[in-house]
Amino acid sequence: MQNLFIGKGNLASSPELKILNGRNGEFQVATMRVMFARYSRNKETNEVEQTGGFWREVEIYGYKAADVAKHLRKGSRVLVIGEEHDYTGTDDGGNEVQVIKIVAEDVALQLTRIEKIIFAAPAARQSQQEPDYSEVPQ
Repeated sequence: MQNLFIGKGNLASSPELKILNGRNGEFQVATMRVMFARYSRNKETNEVEQTGGFWREVEIYGYKAADVAKHLRKGSRVLVIGEEHDYTGTDDGGNEVQVIKIVAEDVALQLTRIEKIIFAAPAARQSQQEPDYSEVPQ
């Protein structure tokens, strides 16, 4: 990764899952908008308050895209690890604008505001013979 990005933020809305056609067939992409806020302690009130931040479009591809779309919802606190990419586009007025997007390698749910986690049962294991480690070559 050349422009490594790591940040914690909140989802503006639930991720949108799309299936696109590429050179190697279909692939999945989940897109979401995330607010990466900055916080500091107010010296007068001693309370923590938001003192800035920025919005970014975030994309994640492949099977992780489906998982993100399935499990994350508006307001979820997430940790995003990926690369920043900048693009030049045009706005509604025809003006050229710079867009910075994050292509995520991983999006992880942070455990704030979580009431309950239910783990899925492990996938049925195929009958594989366990290797015999009782005989260790010397």
